[in-house]
Amino acid sequence: MTTVLIIGASRGIGLEAVKAALEAGHSVRALARSARRIPIDHPKLEKMAGDALEMATVKRAVTRVDVVTQSLGVSAGPEVILKPTRFFSKATRVLVTAMEEAQVKRLICVTGFGAGDSRGRGGFLYNVAFHLLLGRVYDDKDVQERIVRSSKLDWVIVRPVILTDGPKTNAYRALVDPRRWTCGFISRADVADFLVKQIDDDAFLHKTPVLTTGREPRQPSACAASSREGATSLLQLKHDRVWRRRC
Repeated sequence: MTTVLIIGASRGIGLEAVKAALEAGHSVRALARSARRIPIDHPKLEKMAGDALEMATVKRAVTRVDVVTQSLGVSAGPEVILKPTRFFSKATRVLVTAMEEAQVKRLICVTGFGAGDSRGRGGFLYNVAFHLLLGRVYDDKDVQERIVRSSKLDWVIVRPVILTDGPKTNAYRALVDPRRWTCGFISRADVADFLVKQIDDDAFLHKTPVLTTGREPRQPSACAASSREGATSLLQLKHDRVWRRRC
């Protein structure tokens, strides 16, 4: 089976991806600063502690792997709202360079709904809350996406909507048509399921699917309701785990 490097593997989407990849029979190298605290033991799991910003660490991590998934996050706090960040773009530039040098071709990169050309498509209330709370983070995720798009890699950029800690449902949709993009909710387990399926599936290569669950809204009122729910969730990010464990 395939050997996959999972960057950001100690929590959130990354931890769920470790579980899903092992369940699918893949060998997993899990890179995170707190990798030793990953609560999984498996003969096909290698835990590697290290910083995704350090070139030497990342070069070691991509050695003898077939596929890389990247799902990064930042800690909650006022600086997330008030200060710009370059964490996502820096880590991605390091990773792309290391992968190209090692001739590892496939990268499955998680950004989020609101990055790149999906910004401004969540409905008025969602967009206002998004701009106030996550605008600076997503400015850097825009740069992150441009780095991936301009690389020589076989990439998939995955844009989940608002994340939850719910179970895997297999009821999610991967939307590549911008006319169908809408805000909503999806569990980290469902996102991880999609990531693992991209390890050996070419259907979404060089595409930027938005991941969401539930029925596609057909009426303006449904879209407005979804926007209100999304905006409310964003405004509650300080008080729950949705942002703190986003990746």
